[in-house]
Amino acid sequence: MMSSIAVINAGSSSIKFAVFHKVSPPTLLLRGQIEGIGTMPRAKLSDAEGNLLVEESFQEAEFDHAAAARAMMRIGSQWLDGRKISAVGHRVVHGGAEYAAPLLLTDEVIEYLATLIPLAPLHQPHNLSAIRAIRQSHPDLPQIACFDTAFHRSQPPLAQAFAIPRQYSQEGVRRYGFHGISYEYITSRLRITAPDIADGRVIIAHLGNGASLCATKEGRSVASTMGFTAVDGLMMGTRCGALDPGVVVYLIDHYGLGARELEDVIYRQSGLLGVSGISSDMRTLRASSELAAREAIDLFVYRIVREIGSLAAALGGIDAIVFTGGIGENDAATRAEVASGCAWLGLTLDDAANRQALTKISAQESSIGAFVISTNEELEIANRTFEITSACNVAHV
Repeated sequence: MMSSIAVINAGSSSIKFAVFHKVSPPTLLLRGQIEGIGTMPRAKLSDAEGNLLVEESFQEAEFDHAAAARAMMRIGSQWLDGRKISAVGHRVVHGGAEYAAPLLLTDEVIEYLATLIPLAPLHQPHNLSAIRAIRQSHPDLPQIACFDTAFHRSQPPLAQAFAIPRQYSQEGVRRYGFHGISYEYITSRLRITAPDIADGRVIIAHLGNGASLCATKEGRSVASTMGFTAVDGLMMGTRCGALDPGVVVYLIDHYGLGARELEDVIYRQSGLLGVSGISSDMRTLRASSELAAREAIDLFVYRIVREIGSLAAALGGIDAIVFTGGIGENDAATRAEVASGCAWLGLTLDDAANRQALTKISAQESSIGAFVISTNEELEIANRTFEITSACNVAHV
């Protein structure tokens, strides 16, 4: 009997879900999500071509991430034409300093990942909730964890260090970096799309509601803008990005904000939303005539350009920039504005290619290459899940 791989990405109020035919490379069969967890949960499932197959709402008062994971497994299984789900791959935000590659989840691994919840309080609990729910309902089904932090474990020690008392560093306060699953996928696509620069000095710009940059050399992470948490670095949709620690002390002293209130400010009230006072969506801001919307866009671009300069220094030069993520892939204006700010690096765009979002958008005379590559974290997780389960020769349930 043909088997399939399910991929689950559990967010703060949603679970994204995809099912792939277990072949090499995996082929997409279904894609779905449950949104509104904690408020008005509703599920949608579509086929590989995007045709809607089913919609379902849930009325249960206690419908949480565990219930959502079980519901997605049930809904997905109904549309597999007799195929069995043989493994589940998960996006897990934090693997700590311990894990530098995807791995098969065991009780011991899950226990260790739970100790990392304080390092990723907005993501890790939901990731683990889905894992535990499936482990309970399908105890013999192998589950694979793919970590957003793992790709960055190749960074040199200096790039991972904070200038704080050694006691805290030894207890795990260090730069971890995130979006690693996306970066790993992009580096693999570069070997196909632009093999001549894939092993060179490349800066990947993952720009979306969450945004970060990663400097790679020989396909390995050298430095990144995100650090101890996924709020550091670039300005994002609702996250502030890099912030003087003194600002946090000031907000505590002068506004009496507690830890959870500060968390809400820097994660949910800042970024494009906070600066514009209008929206966290770049499309809405581009369409607005309000001065505050323009200021938010300008600050977003300025921070990107400034951090590109920092990563170029870490690399000792730059051979190419790759744009990915929701904004990076779809907003030609942002790409053009970033390129203009990077003219000193020798970057010039082909305006027509940029407007059409072609794969290569740099002009012929440009000293460095510029590319647009769509990320696919779900496929990357499916690939890793296929490799691990095939190597372990694990059987489906």
